[in-house]
Amino acid sequence: MLESILWILLVGFFSGQIARRLKAPALVGMVLAGILLGSQVANAISPDVLAVSDALRTIAVMVILMKAGLGLDREKLVQQGTVALRLGFLPATCEAVAIALAAMWILKFDLPTGLLLGCIIGAESPAVIVPGMLRLKSLGWGIAKGIPDAILTGSALSDVLLLLVFSLLLSFLAKGAAEVTLPFGLTLSAVQLLPFQIICQIFLGVVLGWLTARVLVLLLAKQNWTQNAVQDTLVAASFALLLVVLAEKLPLFSGYLAVMAMGFFLIELDTPLARRLRLGFDSLWIVAEIVLFVLLGASIQLQVLEMTLLPGLVILAIGTLIGRALGWYLSTLGSNWNWRERLFLLPGNSAKATVQAAIGAIPLAQGIQGGETILAIAALSILVTAPLGAWAIPTFAPKLLERGEVDPTKVAIARRIVLLAAVDTSGLAIQVLTKAAELARRSDSEVIVLHVIRVPDPQAVDRLHSKAQRLLADIRHKFITTTGSVPEEIVRFAQDYQVAEIVMGKRGHQPWNRVLIGSVSQAVLESSLIPVILVEDERLPVQPH
Repeated sequence: MLESILWILLVGFFSGQIARRLKAPALVGMVLAGILLGSQVANAISPDVLAVSDALRTIAVMVILMKAGLGLDREKLVQQGTVALRLGFLPATCEAVAIALAAMWILKFDLPTGLLLGCIIGAESPAVIVPGMLRLKSLGWGIAKGIPDAILTGSALSDVLLLLVFSLLLSFLAKGAAEVTLPFGLTLSAVQLLPFQIICQIFLGVVLGWLTARVLVLLLAKQNWTQNAVQDTLVAASFALLLVVLAEKLPLFSGYLAVMAMGFFLIELDTPLARRLRLGFDSLWIVAEIVLFVLLGASIQLQVLEMTLLPGLVILAIGTLIGRALGWYLSTLGSNWNWRERLFLLPGNSAKATVQAAIGAIPLAQGIQGGETILAIAALSILVTAPLGAWAIPTFAPKLLERGEVDPTKVAIARRIVLLAAVDTSGLAIQVLTKAAELARRSDSEVIVLHVIRVPDPQAVDRLHSKAQRLLADIRHKFITTTGSVPEEIVRFAQDYQVAEIVMGKRGHQPWNRVLIGSVSQAVLESSLIPVILVEDERLPVQPH
């Protein structure tokens, strides 16, 4: 079992990196790695790992939904009005109906079996959509109108709806129609109860998410039961997984919606805690993504695809281009979205992966007629739409969406931080390098060590280089020498490397205004738009400017 986990992590990671270097989504490489490691090719994944693959996928989906909740923006959702709610019901419903009708025509399914297939294929993939939308938010695409937030919320709601209908249809096909007797002798069929079940699952999911968020704030922020961000993330992930497990035991609420709501309410209740958790779940997703997509690839049965390849592609096309397109149009009717933003829903809201991998094989396992075909089309939907969606979201967003100002309190912004340490060959260089190293370790930054040569002295430069290597031994750094005007070169290199701060020295015991007259420090301070940290010659307190 340990060997299989090792294969999944190593082969999945490097396959994803190879795909990324080939300008393809990383998940394409991970899915292909799963196919290669699976029983059909190398058979390198042990049965013990495959036996717990559903649990591992559940954990991965929990992580990505928590990321989604921590990235939502209440103001943008309120601004959109009912668009997010409509996106949660209309596109999925229209696609499921279109697929059901197409399956009845092409595959000769009856209506319940066709709708069962529609519920499986119509569900959207949080594993593809959530990272894509959060990246768009971090870059500012579509955030002025809250488009990524509306897609994130709509995706979660649509999965709640389709999973409920799926479970109802599965029960109907396996056991026949069921009836429930209510108080006062009122009898309702399972179909009639469906609207009440949907409302109950959504309402209780949101309420439990809010209650869990309040408990986390009490434990992690007010009573300080944890000492660092790693422990915060561990506790929050455990609570989120508890919600999912409880939802499976007591199917009165949507566990996945509760997890997403928990992340959303954490932003409202304690923004600093939400920011720490955002970074922690970003780190968890690095591992969860590999496990999710490699196991997803291992579950795909390629031989079953052969007989359903062409009809499956036709059904997918009908479902997306006719059913889902109609739902998108109705969802955004009367909104402030222009035609380009509506068109973005095609690449941004069509990917299938997670739900299809989780429930695609259930009809076959329960002996539903046509179950093998349903599984094949579910696998086909993953192979076609997941890579396309992961590629199309970042590709078409700049072409179809407008860019706005990013709110760093609502989304994690991945940024490469670089510091510039401007040094000469005097003893002050050690103090400047020490301060740059201290700042770099705090923020996990890189350091550019810049020395502008005024009088050629190769031996002094070599000694300076050795000092930099010693003081920055555990920090990624680069040593650069150049010639020219010292202040101009410092500012130019800071701009070229897009550094966050400039660290440089200040000499003398004279009053501040006299020291700066005609000095390099003064020239850099006057001409640089980048913050400058001056290091005193006698290790006086640092004065940021």
